[in-house]
Amino acid sequence: MCAVKKQMTEDQRQNLLDILKQRFEQNEQRHEKMGWDNVLLKLDETPEKLLVLHRMEETGGEPDVIGYEAETGMFLFCDCSKESPAGRRSLCYDREALDSRKKNKPESSAVDRAAEIGIELLTEEQYRLLQTLGEFDLKTSSWLETPQEIRERGGAIFGDFRYGQVFVYHNGADSYYAARGFRGILKV
Repeated sequence: MCAVKKQMTEDQRQNLLDILKQRFEQNEQRHEKMGWDNVLLKLDETPEKLLVLHRMEETGGEPDVIGYEAETGMFLFCDCSKESPAGRRSLCYDREALDSRKKNKPESSAVDRAAEIGIELLTEEQYRLLQTLGEFDLKTSSWLETPQEIRERGGAIFGDFRYGQVFVYHNGADSYYAARGFRGILKV
């Protein structure tokens, strides 16, 4: 579980910026025609978002820019770790699912942990977009934001990449597996 911090030291801030810049430059296919200087300017304007990116990094997410919303002027940072972030696995879907388990409860839920970090779970559409930028979740899977009508029936959805194809499946929201975590998105 990530510790909720209110601020970062200057060394932590600079280290994170160095990591983000290096990742940004090494994965240009994820954000063609977007300059690092523009991203850095946004991060400097919103130090609270940098703290969220720090939490994403601490839990194994390897956040990187995957898009830009022209209408809002915001960059989209997403967890781009090859597999579902290691620090966010073995979680059921949400608090309701966690509370419904009688035995062998996981430590937390994906929705609760995402809120603690300050991110949102990826939607199915965002997950499919991410998969066009690389191959993710080849051995793991990631909980996805679940439509209310599915959740009302006790289910939740998750995705993975197998056989050269993105698959979105369903499972009971109270299930959890060592190889299932979640990916998040943050608008900066």
